[in-house]
Amino acid sequence: MKWVLFFGFLVGSFSKQDASDALNRYVIKGTAQGTTYQLIYYAADSLATKSAIDSLFASIDSSLSIYKPYSLISQFNASTRGVLADRHLRMIVEKAQETTVATRGVFDITILPITEEWGFASKTVLGYPNEYRIRNLLQCVGSKKIFWKADSLIKQKPCVRLDPNGIAQGYSADLIADNLESRGVYNYMIEIGGEMRIKGVKENDKPFVISIEKTGNDPWVMSSNPRQIAPGDGAITTSGNYRKFVQSNGKHISHIIDARTGNTARNELISVTVFAKDAITSDAYDNSFMVMGIKKTMAFCAKNKSIAAYLIYRKKDGSIADTATTNFPKFLEE
Repeated sequence: MKWVLFFGFLVGSFSKQDASDALNRYVIKGTAQGTTYQLIYYAADSLATKSAIDSLFASIDSSLSIYKPYSLISQFNASTRGVLADRHLRMIVEKAQETTVATRGVFDITILPITEEWGFASKTVLGYPNEYRIRNLLQCVGSKKIFWKADSLIKQKPCVRLDPNGIAQGYSADLIADNLESRGVYNYMIEIGGEMRIKGVKENDKPFVISIEKTGNDPWVMSSNPRQIAPGDGAITTSGNYRKFVQSNGKHISHIIDARTGNTARNELISVTVFAKDAITSDAYDNSFMVMGIKKTMAFCAKNKSIAAYLIYRKKDGSIADTATTNFPKFLEE
């Protein structure tokens, strides 16, 4: 449930149906979580249905959507103390807290008060907020301000509120993957608003190939020459600042916020594509890397080799370049 306006970064590349391996190609498409989704899988029979996928989305939204007043997370945000958590809320919060520790506070699920102040939690983007207001709202932000008491998620202050948008779509992709595998499907590509989870192969044992959009000399305009990658089993997600932004006084304001300061990301990065074993992990880190910048992202992935990143950035002379962590080039198609 990250911002839908920059989701077009990744587009699957698939050939037409082939009769090889006695597997049929099935496609399920729809809308969910404020964006579109697409599921392509290969099986002998139609083992997954659109109604089952939509039902799974409805279950996730009833727990994690901040746009639905009846959802569990909305109940938590409106409460003064906390709520009894379900499995979705527990999984999201635990992964978020793990990511907060790993990124030293760059990522924080309690960021909603700041997100709203900037205007990125609504359709109306406000521009630069009052710095005094940001400093005050930071008193409501911090993963240490929430804790578990048995199965209940408790907040230390009534003003603490959760924003799962930086992680929930990846989590949704993982749940759909689990659902497919429980039905005996092991060759699939799941895409939710640009967040992808992949396993197995398509026709003729060919890998799933994905295109990563690139910017040209103007960092706000996309190039017609995308990078091709074949990541294999795992997840690919992308975060960037050239699709979702607001202009104020001639400046582009990114929607990506540093939870430590309450300010938007301001560095050389234009976009980051992350590979990880599951989508909840890649989704959690793509925004974090956008805040951390190139050097810290490179150092992080060097220590955490299960996570790889491809970065597009602006050089000091204004030109656009790309680079990758040492474990990412193996995915690149020549």
